[in-house]
Amino acid sequence: MSADYRIVDFDAAWRDDFARLNIDWLERFFVVEAVDREVLHDPETHILQPGGRILFAIDAKDRAIGTVALKHEGGGVYELTKMAVDPGHQGAGIGRALMMAALKTYREIGGTELFLESSSKLAPALKLYESVGFEHRPAPRPGSHYQRADVYMIWNSDA
Repeated sequence: MSADYRIVDFDAAWRDDFARLNIDWLERFFVVEAVDREVLHDPETHILQPGGRILFAIDAKDRAIGTVALKHEGGGVYELTKMAVDPGHQGAGIGRALMMAALKTYREIGGTELFLESSSKLAPALKLYESVGFEHRPAPRPGSHYQRADVYMIWNSDA
């Protein structure tokens, strides 16, 4: 595990890695749902064009080792989504670095609400979300796209 990485904005060079990193963890814990495939294989249409952002953790050899997205739902509301770290790099603080970069980006773009949907199966992820101020709400989220989501959280910037 190397601590030698940087957080960068989306670049087409890492487009396939966005899908690879996310499909890897989805297949390990769940099934890849239709909505996942749609977003992961066309992030420009589903995340970037509507005003969202995608960030990557890039190692010293210019390989994508982690990713996270902010999907704009409209009206300043964003979903923190598609967060994944390569299994060989987990436990090195990359997930936290991606989370902090996503929160900084969310503030810079003037978001008014930030939410996420997750699963109670993902205890380490939930612990990370809670540690940066995400608070649990009754799940599922109204209008949820995900069969696997039994956790719904909203970020409290004052936490």
